[in-house]
Amino acid sequence: MAQPPIFSLEGVALQQGGRWLFGGPTPTSGAAPIDLHVLPGDRLALIGRNGAGKTTLLRLVTGRLEPDRGQRRVKPGTRIVSLEQDPDFAPHATLMDFAIGGEDPPERHEVEAIAGQLGIDMSRPAATASGGEKRRAAIARALAQDPDLLLLDEPTNHLDLAAIEWLEDWLSRYRGAFITISHDRTFLTRLTRATLWLDRGTMRRKEVGFGGYEAWEETVYAEEARNADRLDAKLKIEAHWLERGVTARRKRNQGRLEKLHQMRAVRAAMISGAGTAKLKLASDDDFKSKSVIVAENISKTYGERAVIKPFSLRIQNGDRIGIVGSNGAGKTTLLKLLTKEIESDTGSVTHARTLSGVMIDQQRTLLAPGATVRQVLAEGGDWIDVRGVRKHVMAYLKDFLFDPGLVDTKIGILSGGERSRLLLAREFARTANLLVLDEPTNDLDLETLDLLQEVIADFDGTVLIVSHDRDFLDRTVTVTLGLDGSGKVDIVAGGYADWEAKRRPAHKPGKTAQPPAHDRATTAQQPAATARPAAAPKLSYKDQRDYEILPARIAELDAAIAKGEALLSDPALYTTDPARFAAISQGIANARAEKDAAEERWLTLAELVEG
Repeated sequence: MAQPPIFSLEGVALQQGGRWLFGGPTPTSGAAPIDLHVLPGDRLALIGRNGAGKTTLLRLVTGRLEPDRGQRRVKPGTRIVSLEQDPDFAPHATLMDFAIGGEDPPERHEVEAIAGQLGIDMSRPAATASGGEKRRAAIARALAQDPDLLLLDEPTNHLDLAAIEWLEDWLSRYRGAFITISHDRTFLTRLTRATLWLDRGTMRRKEVGFGGYEAWEETVYAEEARNADRLDAKLKIEAHWLERGVTARRKRNQGRLEKLHQMRAVRAAMISGAGTAKLKLASDDDFKSKSVIVAENISKTYGERAVIKPFSLRIQNGDRIGIVGSNGAGKTTLLKLLTKEIESDTGSVTHARTLSGVMIDQQRTLLAPGATVRQVLAEGGDWIDVRGVRKHVMAYLKDFLFDPGLVDTKIGILSGGERSRLLLAREFARTANLLVLDEPTNDLDLETLDLLQEVIADFDGTVLIVSHDRDFLDRTVTVTLGLDGSGKVDIVAGGYADWEAKRRPAHKPGKTAQPPAHDRATTAQQPAATARPAAAPKLSYKDQRDYEILPARIAELDAAIAKGEALLSDPALYTTDPARFAAISQGIANARAEKDAAEERWLTLAELVEG
């Protein structure tokens, strides 16, 4: 028998800022009422543009915000806990005071147990704690409350890679339901099983995890485009803009990804030594003449700790350099050494005479709430100089996915994500040939991340990026500088997955995806020309047979899961035939379990075959 929902929103409508965010008083209001049913064990990704109402929807779920219409129903005994994006630490002296304060606080020993796993000192004063420390404390407080429904608003913000992986592992074992808002594609793909999509005041649900969201989105927009002749002129323009801004952009990005792979292949050869790449390389003199930052034997020590051990690097014009590592590993120190913000203890850093940079850091400059979008971008005028090219401010707003009608809107009306996007628009307009981006993905929605990747790909200069967003790095950078906390800097051609593959060659099967063969690189310390692959062990008859037939079985299971999810997408199925709903749900769960086991088995065999 299928279990009833533990939480529901039924026919909910909400007015905000003089407009109906969800629903409305009449069918012509432009937005449909929200219906949401959360079942035990649901893993839901909540997707939508900045300003679509994602955080507002979570506040409706917690009951902190009352709808103007509709009902909120909670199964008796259900504990709902929210991990807010920016919780208020001000009234609390220490991180522990925050964690055990407020309504329905968790037990102190439960908080301490989780905090110990996250590596956070809860006695630290809240006023001086870093963003990462506050985030860990908020996570410890939320998880220690043993929720039945957990609401996660950008849970990976300010977390380093180790903490993100810990949280992913915890959530994969968590028995309750959760709804998460996140810009971290890897996080969403690994954990979610269904998607809630907020779009223009309407919420759609599909029983497919984030991995299938973009294909679903494309299908919806394509259907809207086909029906455009039935819409009035205003909606036709909107549909065209959406298609151009989403579908066409992703198609262009396929070409950019191929270009990125080619750039990585060239850089792999430069790192590994001459003669190892298939592509023709420039001469060493040409390479040096194109260098914009040259670091020779640089290092940095604080006290007795070597934060950066001696290493050398030449950064060429057009390179996209990613810097990764856990908090405290030395990422910011390395960035400051390369930009000459601090001096190296040894060696030297030389910049090209023409180098001029723009810095966009995670502590983004606050915008005056009373200023308008036009004042921020064009100093109150109609035109803005975008890297030397004059553009109308309304056209430039469209480039950054804003409705041009917002040009005279006060900054205080914009959502946090919209303000971040506006700051990116302003900074990217400046004339520069070096972009320095410190955690640029915080507070951005997925479509803005697509746009940011496009802008970086088209930027005619060099980019330095510090980020914990694994998918963003894999889609963007040509060279990764990886720090493991020992002071050593690994130089790897490619993105995060390439560094992870080098750092953990014996990683757990299925934990980290292998990059394409043409996208892998060895470092100067391990030249490709001298590397000898170990002889592949001989497979048994059963192993060989499994290796050959499992891909087809995995494809069959994928098809069965998709078919089951399509049946469950019928909202009437649960009420009209609960027994069938339960049987289909169990069938999907069984298929997923078999698929996971089959994928892990095949990956293990593939590693043996490939040596």
